[in-house]
Amino acid sequence: MECYLDNSATTRCLDSAAALMAGILCTDYGNPSSLHHKGVQAEEYVRHAREVIAKTLKVTPKEIFFTSGGTESDNLALRGAAYANARQGKHLITTSIEHPAILNTMQYLEQQGFEVTYLPVDENGKIRLSDLEAAIRPDTILVSIMHTNNEIGALEPIAEAGELIKRVNPNTLFHVDAVQGYGKAKILPKRMKIDMLSVSGHKIHGPKGIGFLYVGDRVKIRPIVFGGGQERGLRSGTENVPAIAGMGKAAEEMYQNLDTDLDRMYALKQRLADGISTMENVRINGLCGRDSAPHVLSVSFAGVRSEVLLHALEEREIYVSAGSACASNHPDTAGSATLRAIGLPKELLNSTIRFSLSVFTTEEEIDYTVQVLHELVPMLRRFTRR
Repeated sequence: MECYLDNSATTRCLDSAAALMAGILCTDYGNPSSLHHKGVQAEEYVRHAREVIAKTLKVTPKEIFFTSGGTESDNLALRGAAYANARQGKHLITTSIEHPAILNTMQYLEQQGFEVTYLPVDENGKIRLSDLEAAIRPDTILVSIMHTNNEIGALEPIAEAGELIKRVNPNTLFHVDAVQGYGKAKILPKRMKIDMLSVSGHKIHGPKGIGFLYVGDRVKIRPIVFGGGQERGLRSGTENVPAIAGMGKAAEEMYQNLDTDLDRMYALKQRLADGISTMENVRINGLCGRDSAPHVLSVSFAGVRSEVLLHALEEREIYVSAGSACASNHPDTAGSATLRAIGLPKELLNSTIRFSLSVFTTEEEIDYTVQVLHELVPMLRRFTRR
């Protein structure tokens, strides 16, 4: 039985999205900037996707800008806003558990003369609002906080943070990396005081190589890519029409039955956690109920190296991750940033596996995974001791 439990790394593209993309690639392949019929057809696909995505967030279509993915969206938000508002101040705030797309961009901005405050988190990976309030200054121009942590599934207090930021300094912009949260939660930027929001298509059963950035209509931001002036001049480059349409289709379907899908995913995650918890010397990192993400479960298996367990599971056709896929080749740096930040004991840092579910995950897959773990982990521990 194949069990794909690495959905935080990437998801299977929906059949409906793939079919739509194939038709655009081979039939409706015009450039949306062209004035003839083929171009008008292509522009219609882009327009429709923009409207669908805007509806899921209850924002206006003109506030949605298409990019190549979450990393570009994060870069555009941070660098674009920092450069545009540098005269008002050069102080930025983020958290210690952000994705490398945020942390590395912040480090770059520090090299450009900006000052960055990195907020600590508690043992469950959540920021303290008191720390955020204390960090905001008159010259703070931007705060960036992830919606859902990609390693342990911590949900940050986004709505409360938005209210706090605007109360302490109304001029401070609030950016949210929602790559792991969009499609798995109701996110309302206007109500949550979010000025910018990053999303990636391949995390919501859309294609890779596409994403979007929500930018509130009053936000001051500069482009970081220059060219033909597409996306209202904020992100030049010929639009990736097939991918945009595919992401729009995926967004539409992810939000059609969101509540039902969330209930099911939470139940499956709990089933997995309960099955694993009966094993000896295991630790579930972060929270596990409704106050955590519905799809991410981080577990440390004492006495077993992550990479060894990962490949042992792979031999049984169970696919998981040893932390963040984007940093899995650097286990001593960015990949374990979150685990270090929550105070995970050093001996468990390289013994941690991330299981991540999707709407396609079944009870049978969860039960099979638990069964295999009960077989493999004791055996691998005996082998390690030898």
